[in-house]
Amino acid sequence: MTSVTLKGNPVELNGNPPQVGDKVPDFQLTGVDLGKVSLSDSDGKVRILSIVPSIDTGICALQTKHFNQDIDNLPDNVVAYTISVDTPFAQKRWCGAEGVEKMTMLSDYKGGHFGQDWGLYIAEPLGALARAVYVLDKDRVVQYAELVPEIAQEPNYEPALAKAKELAG
Repeated sequence: MTSVTLKGNPVELNGNPPQVGDKVPDFQLTGVDLGKVSLSDSDGKVRILSIVPSIDTGICALQTKHFNQDIDNLPDNVVAYTISVDTPFAQKRWCGAEGVEKMTMLSDYKGGHFGQDWGLYIAEPLGALARAVYVLDKDRVVQYAELVPEIAQEPNYEPALAKAKELAG
């Protein structure tokens, strides 16, 4: 199992997250309209997965806003998702209040299968996902992975964005 820190205190993830070179399986999460969204819905595109513990916290909000702004500078064949355990209602409310329109918000609130399957779930003390950023190519192979070692810190945006741009051609 892997661990990260929360304000300097170690917390355990439920498993080992995917690494560069791993092909990830399809998943299905809930969108803000309560519809099902699968990773396979965007097959053939480059995907940025911005994974956050809770959209209603400062760093998670900054991370989501950052990618929301950066998506304009990427080719059209790049899609970006923010994934959290927040309810779709909370995600929709937050996006409306913050003017976030370009990120596709996905919720893992029904059973936490994504977090469990990806080894990113932190049962105690959070009951939430670890902070991470993944860039997947058109075939769902991880080309960039950052598990942020300290949950209270932002990810390193530039390498993820550069990788997405490179893969998009």
